[in-house]
Amino acid sequence: MNMLIRLLVTALVAYLLPYVLKGIHFDGFSTALIFAIVLGVLNLIVTPILKILGLPLTILTLGLFSLVINAAVVLLADHFIDGMTIDGFWWAFIFSIALSILTSLLSGIFTSGD
Repeated sequence: MNMLIRLLVTALVAYLLPYVLKGIHFDGFSTALIFAIVLGVLNLIVTPILKILGLPLTILTLGLFSLVINAAVVLLADHFIDGMTIDGFWWAFIFSIALSILTSLLSGIFTSGD
């Protein structure tokens, strides 16, 4: 149940963020829901591989390279989804930071600690 709530929270935040960030575009809530699913799969498969490959840079930059990896995963998700458009790397970078912060806050509110 918690996973479903997190998925819906991620989709809702992703759907609402383009109203603040003008470089991100979704066709509708269904596209944001598909984005949340694709992002979850990419975070499960691709992100660990990128983090292992980027470990030296992550250590060198004191963890800031992880933000670049997150932006790259968001751009990769954009590549797979037709109804979503990101205008560039910096928009993906800002979007991934805002998405992470807001999703963490809202997931903490809506999910129990069980």
